[in-house]
Amino acid sequence: MQQNDVYTPPMDPLEVLHEDLEVLVVNKPAGLLSVPGKTPDLADCLLTRVEVAFPTARLVHRLDRDTSGVMVFGLTAHAQRHLGAQFEARKTKKTYVARVVGQLEPKEGEVDLPLIVDWPNRPRQMVCHETGKPSLTEYKVVRSNEDETRVKLFPKTGRSHQLRVHMLALGHPILGDPLYAPETAAGFERMMLHAEELRFSHPESGRGIRVRAKTPF
Repeated sequence: MQQNDVYTPPMDPLEVLHEDLEVLVVNKPAGLLSVPGKTPDLADCLLTRVEVAFPTARLVHRLDRDTSGVMVFGLTAHAQRHLGAQFEARKTKKTYVARVVGQLEPKEGEVDLPLIVDWPNRPRQMVCHETGKPSLTEYKVVRSNEDETRVKLFPKTGRSHQLRVHMLALGHPILGDPLYAPETAAGFERMMLHAEELRFSHPESGRGIRVRAKTPF
């Protein structure tokens, strides 16, 4: 979906990946906002859909509208605070899968580039060494050919659009990205970025939880 198109979110049924008394994890479809937008036509979102089935659900983090995959919610105030603190302290472990333009070399590495909002072109973000916030992504190529690369991405920070801008900065933007690679968007039904796995500590028991959502592309 193009960034300027009319918002027509997918009507996929809610896919629950994990549920207990404290924590809910669901698989967000691509094209659905995580939270409501500022206008009535952007009211439909994952949070409001989750609240219908789980009225006590509380937001912990977000995924971009065009990104699919694992999203966790707290079902109590304690769980929300505990999970939020884990994200803030970078104690969660996130794995994404992306398909990017061209042949990414070397096969593994990291992108350490500070990011800040590109104010005249919001919601775009950009690299800025003067005022940007530290942003680190590790990556590992799964397979590639001359035209594209499938890569696993491991964000160590959680900046807005971090993976999208870091891949663009390497010269390998994510295929189908309506903001950072609009020339490729027409050839793909969605942006090729998926939150495949999330690891966190359970807010009550402290045990490690690992939740996966199979990559749909």
